[in-house]
Amino acid sequence: MRVDLVTLVVEEYDPAIEFFVGVLGFELVEDSPSRTNDGRPKRWVVVRPPGAETGILLARADGERQAAAVGNQVAGRVGFFLRVDDFAAAYDRMVVAGVEFVTAPRSEPYGRVAVFLDIAGNRWDLLGPA
Repeated sequence: MRVDLVTLVVEEYDPAIEFFVGVLGFELVEDSPSRTNDGRPKRWVVVRPPGAETGILLARADGERQAAAVGNQVAGRVGFFLRVDDFAAAYDRMVVAGVEFVTAPRSEPYGRVAVFLDIAGNRWDLLGPA
């Protein structure tokens, strides 16, 4: 048993793909035409970090309720955690790419951490070894 995908509601597919693939370095696993439950066209877009098993389904907001969730999927808390082997290199690369960090890097018992925002405004922890 494993978690295969988690959904991240975004405003539009292409800017989200660019952020996760072009900025964070994720792989684009799938980008296929699909349909909503009521038959309208959409896309099935999956990204994931290289070598990871669990992916993120980038789902374009459909309707007011979903649009209201963009950037607030976990009520303002850090809800996503990106672990890297080289914290300093990843942090520097992300800063150069324009990723918004809302905390400075700090050391915790579990390693180095800094909070950043994804393209939708959700909070993520960038985590690395101590």
